[in-house]
Amino acid sequence: MFISQNTLVVVNELNESLKGFPRKYREGLFSAISAGFFFILVGAIFVTTPNFFDKILAFFNDFKIVSVPNTGNLVLPAPGSPSTHSVLYSAVTQFSLILGLFQIFILALRFVADSPFSKKAETASNLVFWLGASYLISTLLNETTTMTTWFVFWAEVIMLIGVSLIIRAIILAVRM
Repeated sequence: MFISQNTLVVVNELNESLKGFPRKYREGLFSAISAGFFFILVGAIFVTTPNFFDKILAFFNDFKIVSVPNTGNLVLPAPGSPSTHSVLYSAVTQFSLILGLFQIFILALRFVADSPFSKKAETASNLVFWLGASYLISTLLNETTTMTTWFVFWAEVIMLIGVSLIIRAIILAVRM
């Protein structure tokens, strides 16, 4: 891997400047950066998606108690017509993808700042979750979404949460 001399200088300067801060303050800085980025991203999604607030309201107003396909008598809330909300799904896909890519940046910062290993494992787990969620939303939720794919999506999100937790556990176990 090729790393330029300028990159090494910047990383060394960042590392030296962060050493003056106690670890607690460095972690607080990462939290502030993450929270700020989250709000900027939410605002950007609202600005770039026409009538986004109306689309969110339409999505929640479409919810009904429906029978889950292929389960017999199990009923859960779901949009009455999930295929009509593809603009909302697209915006959430973009949000998830950008937040997942941001986690790569935060993970790199955590390595430079010598964050605790548990924080690095948490960020890696978040990275897997957000990029995985982006993939699931983009492949399952669109203008062809049926009631079956709606519930398949949520089952796969539950599995993704499990995978994220297992990845965190494996990273922490390797460290011990």
